[in-house]
Amino acid sequence: MPSADKFTPDSELCSRSLSLTRVRIQNATMAGVVVQNMSFKVGQTLTITGVPNADSSHFAINIGNNKDELALHMNPRFDAHGDERAIVCNSYMGGNWCQEHREGGFPFNHGEEFKILMTFTPEEFEISLSDGSKIHFPNRVGADKYKYMHFEGDVRIQGIEIK
Repeated sequence: MPSADKFTPDSELCSRSLSLTRVRIQNATMAGVVVQNMSFKVGQTLTITGVPNADSSHFAINIGNNKDELALHMNPRFDAHGDERAIVCNSYMGGNWCQEHREGGFPFNHGEEFKILMTFTPEEFEISLSDGSKIHFPNRVGADKYKYMHFEGDVRIQGIEIK
C-alpha cells in the first residue's frame, strides 16, 4: 500500500483519491488550500495543527461536500466581523448561511501553534481545543462522510491527520 504519511502540496488545489483509513499531511505550510477526495467519515478523528499569522484577524476551517455545501465552517476570530477572541461555527447550505453557533474557549494566540481534534459522529462534530474546551456542532447536512476541506485566512496549517 502506498504511504500517505507525508504530502506537500505544489499548489493551492490538492486533489487526491485515497482509500486509506489513516492519512497524514504534515510539514506543509498551507492557507487558502482546498483538499478534495480525502474522505472524513463518521467515527474518524481529524487532527489539525497550525499557527495563526502574527497579524491574524481570523481564519476558517471548512468541511463539507463542496464549496457550496459546508457541514462545518469553523471561524476563530481574533478581531473580525464585530467579534473579539471568539470561535463562530456555522453551516452553508442552499446558498445560505445557517444560524451561527458560539461555544468553547479561545485557545489561539498569534504566532503560537494550535491543535484541534474533530471527532465526527452521525449527529455532530465534537471539536476538542488545546485549552481543554469542547465545541459540539450539529451535523446539519447529515452526511456520513465529507470529501472537501478548505483552509483559509491568516493561518499556516502545518498538519492534517485523519484516523
